[in-house]
Amino acid sequence: MARTIFALFLLVVSSLCAVASSQQIAFERGTAIWIANADGTNARKITKGSGPDLSPDGTRIAFNTDTSSNKDVTRQIAVVDVATKKVSVFKKEIPSDNCQHALWSPDGAHILFSIWTESDWHLAMIDADGSGFRYVKKATPARNSFWSTCWARDGKSIYAQDLTNLYQFGLDGTEMKKWSLQSLFPKGSMSSGSSIAVSPDGETFLIDIDMDEEEANMPDWDGPPPSLWTLDLASQKATRLSPKGVLAWHGAWLNSKEILLTSQSAKEKEPTIYKTALAVKDRKAILKNGNNPSVSRSTD
Repeated sequence: MARTIFALFLLVVSSLCAVASSQQIAFERGTAIWIANADGTNARKITKGSGPDLSPDGTRIAFNTDTSSNKDVTRQIAVVDVATKKVSVFKKEIPSDNCQHALWSPDGAHILFSIWTESDWHLAMIDADGSGFRYVKKATPARNSFWSTCWARDGKSIYAQDLTNLYQFGLDGTEMKKWSLQSLFPKGSMSSGSSIAVSPDGETFLIDIDMDEEEANMPDWDGPPPSLWTLDLASQKATRLSPKGVLAWHGAWLNSKEILLTSQSAKEKEPTIYKTALAVKDRKAILKNGNNPSVSRSTD
């Protein structure tokens, strides 16, 4: 009897480990955060919120709540446990009621985010449990907010842009590198909504670029059409992935050869998340009415 119980225990543990180790996707659908398998199957709602970022081990999602009213914007950083759906909102731990764009560090120990204080967007960080608040980089001079933040793969620095330049900062806010966006993308620009994702080897960006000289040809679309590019950091060579006439944004790396992207056609009322290989132009729709995907750690 004891052997049977022990064998069943090992089977359950083995099954749980297999689930935990399989790659997952967190994404937005409407006003809620969902999670699904890497192929888009088994999609299920987790909680209300926006800006989901899945932890490297796939067990938690960092995001921001939104309880804004007509008078006040209220967005707070929170973490939800995927298995239990228990939400922890960091209210007293952060000195602002307007925060967004939460991002896990590669080791899952810290959360980087944007914080509105002193009439500017700054970059700040907390530990995974909400403790240890500190500023990483303040917007200086005034009205020089930072956007499109992402972690370097080694977790020792971050990237961000201020609509004019792309930067690499140390975790103490020290500027390590700077690139002119105009020189990297002569016919495009970045906005406050653009995203950056670093490849598994840390050498290539997936980056949203607004094509200023093109037309979106989309009803109710405000502004230039977004396109998805890769940027090799060493050579500073930029390569467009999405063809002209296709709106594409918010890329995420599944592994070194496959990515996710969000796209929307003129016939669609909501965006769709697609899966594609970098070397192949064909793409496969895996999550209808999905936006802003993030993935757990790559398996390659």
